Amino acid sequence: MIELTDISYGYDGGELFSRISMEIGPGSFHFLTGPSGAGKTTLLRLCYMDLMPSGGRISVFGREVGAMSRDDIAAARRRIGVVHQDCRFLDHLPVIENIALPLEVAARRPEPENLEALLAWVGLSARAQALPPELSGGERQRAALARAVIMSPEVIIADEPTGNIDWEMSERLLELLIELNRMGRAVLIATHDLNLIRAAKARVSARVLRIRDRRLQAAGAEL
Repeated sequence: MIELTDISYGYDGGELFSRISMEIGPGSFHFLTGPSGAGKTTLLRLCYMDLMPSGGRISVFGREVGAMSRDDIAAARRRIGVVHQDCRFLDHLPVIENIALPLEVAARRPEPENLEALLAWVGLSARAQALPPELSGGERQRAALARAVIMSPEVIIADEPTGNIDWEMSERLLELLIELNRMGRAVLIATHDLNLIRAAKARVSARVLRIRDRRLQAAGAEL
């Protein structure tokens, strides 16, 4: 689904990482960890084609990204749901309309029953008409997840999804991601939270990758 081969990336004259290879296959569950500044967010952005590498090759859904047109990349991105670290919303629109925005952008009509079911799944039915500034940190993260999956993507990529919420809400969000994985979605989570990784590994077969010294290495055995 997403394959990185000998990827390098740098900026400001320096190299952030080099010769990184990884594969996100159907139904797989991956964690990406590493120290602050190691390049976790950058690697995620390469996976969903928001950045292009300075070296190496990226294939997404069987096609090499370098040979894809802008329209091809836009179509492929619709098959990838992204939960950003900062959870940005349009503050003047209620939660339910923020969640439906990807459908509007794709010129698809939101089905009210599907939106209601999605809100119920993330536990936000009672907050459907709330404005984003009225939400707690955990509610914002669950709304961000709902928005990321509304297009029924095949891959879910989440950047530090539990970074600003308490442990109880982190477990709830993790359970939602595990449910998506059990439905066949591939999941890739960047996190520094080792407790979250350990909790996930007790429930699902998850591979843990760590960026260290500009390289990517398996880290599961020591967690």
